[in-house]
Amino acid sequence: MAAKPIGFINNGNDFFNEIRTQVDEYFTSNKLSKNGDIRLWMKTAFALITTPILVVLALNIPAVGISMPIWGSVLLFILIGQMHTFTGFNVMHDACHGAFSSKGWVNKLFGNSLSLMGSHAFIWKFKHNTLHHTWTNVDGLDDDIAKAPILRHCESQPFKPYHKNQHLYMFFLYGISIIFWMFANDFMKYFKKAVNEQPMPKMTLSEHLIFWTAKIAYTAIYVIAPMYFLGIGYGFLCYMVMQISMGIVLSLVFQLAHAVENTHFEDATQYDIPADRLPNEWAVHQVVTTNNFATKSPFATWFMGGLNFQTEHHLFPNISHVHYPALNKILVPLCAKYNVKYNEMPTFTYAVGSHIRYMKSLGEAA
Repeated sequence: MAAKPIGFINNGNDFFNEIRTQVDEYFTSNKLSKNGDIRLWMKTAFALITTPILVVLALNIPAVGISMPIWGSVLLFILIGQMHTFTGFNVMHDACHGAFSSKGWVNKLFGNSLSLMGSHAFIWKFKHNTLHHTWTNVDGLDDDIAKAPILRHCESQPFKPYHKNQHLYMFFLYGISIIFWMFANDFMKYFKKAVNEQPMPKMTLSEHLIFWTAKIAYTAIYVIAPMYFLGIGYGFLCYMVMQISMGIVLSLVFQLAHAVENTHFEDATQYDIPADRLPNEWAVHQVVTTNNFATKSPFATWFMGGLNFQTEHHLFPNISHVHYPALNKILVPLCAKYNVKYNEMPTFTYAVGSHIRYMKSLGEAA
């Protein structure tokens, strides 16, 4: 159930003030920009050059002069799905948070790389930047955990008997999540002009045009073109494996950041708004509701765009992910100093196991 926005208690914010001071000192003393650097630009070039090449090869277009066996097209479409995931994690995510560049038009340009995946940056920014980043794991406000009644993400959500198997069927749902996102969820939010019952800002004419252009282009390139060049059956297969591979990885990375053992949840519907406040100040709330994982893995950090350093991202979403490993060295000691519970799991597989155990526990009747 959606709720009215709720504020956070103010305990002086000493914890966040000291973190922010030390982070600012780090960038000043090292003469670094908080935005992306050459590492992010190299990732962007890799993603935006490689993806269209893979699409052309996978479609087996006669005019290209390269003959690709159908199993090759299937494998390439799986890879295309992961390239979309990589682009979303690294390019779009930084840009939509204003962390890619100090120039607004650059952030807007690369934020619209989400259009290449058939979605819309305007809607995503309201859903993610405004709702999720403010009220992380707050049931009734955070749209990322508003998957009831199909999935139960926290104890405040109603229990259904079929939830006892949600730790099994959730992977199927993750696999089709991108299809639902592109062809249903975006449209519901677009026409309702709201996300989780929270009204969105008014869209400009250009935003409306971007929305419809992205949907049409995405459908033409990834649904119609494969069926035209590869045949209806194989084309549909290629589209599905692309979306399933993308959906599982995207969903897992975001789930591992919040829906695991030991992360904290709140229920906004239990508070008297506007009189009440959430019991933790905003920065503490972000830390206790968030989980880091696989922070020692260079590949995980590179591929996931630093989203394995989720706590750093939630505290400083306007700082590019390329700086998160350095910020982690500042954050961890200060969490210990202020007795703030810092959540971290050593590996990706350990975090997946924790997510499965957590979802299974919520499948048991109270």
